[in-house]
Amino acid sequence: MSSAKKYGKKVRVGILFGGRSGEHEVSLASAQGIMNAIDKDKYEVVPIGITKAGQWLAGGNIHRQLLDAAAGHPVVEDFLKRVEQSAENALTLPISETGPLDVVFPILHGPFGEDGTVQGFLELVGLPYVGAGVAASAVGMDKAICKNIFEAHGLPIVPHLTFLRHRWQTDPEDVMAECEADLNYPLFVKPANLGSSVGIHKAKNQAELRVGLDDAARYDRKLIVEQGVDRAREIEVSVLGNDDPIASVPGEVIPSREFYSYAAKYLDDSSELLLPAPLSREQVDSIQQTAIAAFKAMDCAGMARCDFLVDRTTGEVFLNELNTLPGFTPISMYPKLWEASGLSYADLIDRLIQLAIERYEDKQQSQTSFDVGTAE
Repeated sequence: MSSAKKYGKKVRVGILFGGRSGEHEVSLASAQGIMNAIDKDKYEVVPIGITKAGQWLAGGNIHRQLLDAAAGHPVVEDFLKRVEQSAENALTLPISETGPLDVVFPILHGPFGEDGTVQGFLELVGLPYVGAGVAASAVGMDKAICKNIFEAHGLPIVPHLTFLRHRWQTDPEDVMAECEADLNYPLFVKPANLGSSVGIHKAKNQAELRVGLDDAARYDRKLIVEQGVDRAREIEVSVLGNDDPIASVPGEVIPSREFYSYAAKYLDDSSELLLPAPLSREQVDSIQQTAIAAFKAMDCAGMARCDFLVDRTTGEVFLNELNTLPGFTPISMYPKLWEASGLSYADLIDRLIQLAIERYEDKQQSQTSFDVGTAE
């Protein structure tokens, strides 16, 4: 199934977006970018939306339905209206009119989509899908477990501590004391299972640390406190492939705010992207090799974006995190890095779909039954 011609017709691609996550709006923007750019001579698109309440929608104008579901929330309404303005009416066919899907492109950022839940569902129904499998998705979503795997593989990470929300709520002073004993300000506080910089705070003192932990605890039961890197450069690299992944050129983010927050990513246009990043050849090689090593350590598939911190003084490189379903709007770093590497947005979408199908076909080689008569 290397092309649509294998079926003698277009390949039916379900674009799954929205979801029960703080990254719902980002998912809608990513999905719209994919639906606008995908090769419509080769693929038939079936949009499938999931509301914040978990309702699945198919048929009609999905973006309009999600907008209606968000009624009464001004910020969400404004975001969705801007996404909807670029929606194509041609992408509103219900599944019942298109028949079964051939492959699914889940572009659900955050919990209930990026964390292995939807991947497990697609495994059960036997559909090829873009991106990492159940285990890699689940581990990639949990920054604390992810860091444990990186550490076990000898990959460079910053010192950090992990706390459960229950401990923070019942014994906050002890948590604060441990942070200040083991780490130095500035610190970064994050929910372990969220992305797009939602709930992330930079803390320069005890008061800011307390605010950050309170906010992170709104989003997850597991909280991470990381040692800040002095005047860190934020470097990102995209990885593409299955068993033999390749890395893009690295890019550097110059945030419009003190760090690359949600607002700096999505709500203003003044963050600067340097593509490619001004790095030495040795730094580029190290970052690319580390990104591929992290991708393999996690047993990822399809795509991932690896984020790094580089100390401006020492040049030391730290692997910050790996995102198995990174933002995928036309201006998101994952596709922009591949564009800078010579692979267009439309061709990247095509390659990811083909990788999903290749991985599915490879898995079909594995037996799912055992003949006890052959046992020794």
